[in-house]
Order: sequence, then structure tokens, then C-alpha cells
Amino acid sequence: MNDFFTVSIIIATLASGIRLAVPFLLAALGEAVGQRAGVLNLGVEGVMLIGAFAAYYTALESGSAAFGLLVGLAVGAIMGLIYAFITVVMHAEQGISGIGIYLFGLGFTDLLFQKLVGTPKPISGLQARPFEWLADDTGRVGELLLNHTVLTYVAFLLVPVVYFLITKTTFGLNVRAVGENPQAADTLGVNVNRIRTAAIIIGNTMAGLAGATLALEIGIFQQNLTAGRGFIAIALVYFGAWRPVGVMTGSLLFGIVSSTVLQLQVQDVFSGSVVPIANMAPAVLTVIVLVVVSRRIGQPAALTRPFTRDS
Repeated sequence: MNDFFTVSIIIATLASGIRLAVPFLLAALGEAVGQRAGVLNLGVEGVMLIGAFAAYYTALESGSAAFGLLVGLAVGAIMGLIYAFITVVMHAEQGISGIGIYLFGLGFTDLLFQKLVGTPKPISGLQARPFEWLADDTGRVGELLLNHTVLTYVAFLLVPVVYFLITKTTFGLNVRAVGENPQAADTLGVNVNRIRTAAIIIGNTMAGLAGATLALEIGIFQQNLTAGRGFIAIALVYFGAWRPVGVMTGSLLFGIVSSTVLQLQVQDVFSGSVVPIANMAPAVLTVIVLVVVSRRIGQPAALTRPFTRDS
């Protein structure tokens, strides 16, 4: 246990926590945009899986992680169009539709993996570290903050971008209006269906990016690779009160707790029958905080409510 409380181990644990937070952050930021427009997507996990497989298989066949990343983004956008058609155009119940997207993603990627790959094959994942040359010259700070892949910095830069989009632009004002009172927004000339469709596409594109990031960071794909990360991302939206900074805080907390548990296992602090219980710690922490936060912060008023124009 004493070995854990060394500076090098603590820095490595925190740096690992930042990396682990990235898929959660990307997926949760996108889901926050969708929910602010009044659309709940319980299929985030399925979209992440499809994005992860698309990026992995593309990188496996082409040898280009960057190309795989673009394909993951495109697949996420396509899934957004499908989900928007189901929920916005067809007015299907959002919860059931989302679960359907999740089950489709889980089964479809399993089928594709078995037919196209068979057994897990490693790929050359994301290698670019834009600030790696500075890391050795800045000591512990560099080791903690400057030795990450480019997508880590992209994910955290998206926090102010999403904040600006939601709070400082006409589109963001319309998103919030549609999420609170779509009938009132419609009377003011806002195209509710168009705004919700755009928000869904943004959310699913970022979920596809989250899945692609996960697969390319690990450098491999296997069945159910996401292992519940999409559902945790949805919980983190509530944790962060639908605000980008809050979502980032929750993602970092979850990532650091997960990294700490892994590091304690490496140090043999947890072993045997204690390991499964320790692995539950991040999820238990998320549930506890979610219960506390949800009692004092209200969700968007029109969340999960389909819009039908009054005749």
C-alpha cells in the first residue's frame, strides 16, 4: 500500500484517469446536447460499439488510424439520422427506441466481428502525442498533462466549444427552447423537428467518436468492448446537470476512480474475491452522486416528450 503513495505512482494514476475519462466525456457531451433539445438516447452504448468497430475494422484494413476515426464519426452521424427518423419523424417512444439501438449495436457488431475478423487482432492505434516533446522538459506537470494522444486534447477542448454552442449561439438558444417548451418555440418560428434532428446527429456523432477513440486507444476490438460506458455517459449528463463543465468533472472523477482501482489491483492491494467488489466502485460512486444531484437539479422540461404541432 505504501508503494501506491509515491509521487510517480500518483502521477501515473492521475494521467491514466485522464485518458480513461475521454470516451465518457465525448459521449456525455454529445448526449447533453441531445437532452437539452428534449431527446433522451439510451442507445449511446450501441452507437459507441458501432463507431468502435467501424474505426477498428477500417484501421485494420487500411492501416490508417486517422481514416478509422473519420469512419467512426461518419457512422455515428448515420446512426443519428436513423435515431432522429425513429423518434422525431415517427414519434416513437424514446426510451424503448434507445434500448433498441443499443441491442442492435451490440448484436450487429458481434456479428460483424465474428464474420469479418474472428479473433481479436491488434492494430496500430493512435500514436500522435502533440506535446510529447515538452513532457520531458516540464517534470511532473508534463508527465501528467502533456503525454496524451491528440484526441484527449480534442475531447477537453470540446468542453468550451459545446458550452459556447449551447449558451452563446442562436442554435443553442433554440436547442434550449425546444428542450423546455417546444410548443412555445414553435409559435416563435423555431423548427422544432429540425433543431431536435440536428441535436441528435451531434450527439450520435460524438458517441461514434467516443467509441472510435476507445478502440483506437486500446488498439483492439472485442465483443461488448464498451462494457457499459455508454450508460455511464448518460448518467454523467445528469451528474453534470446538463452543463459541459459538470459533465467534464463527472467524467474525470469516474476516470480517476477507475484508474485508482486498477492501480491498487496492480499493487496487489486488492486481490482474490475483493477484486469484483473493487471494480464496482466507479459505478457505485456514480449512482450515489447521481441520486444526490438529481434531487436538487431539474432536467429539461420537455425531455422524452415527442413534439406534435397543435392544429
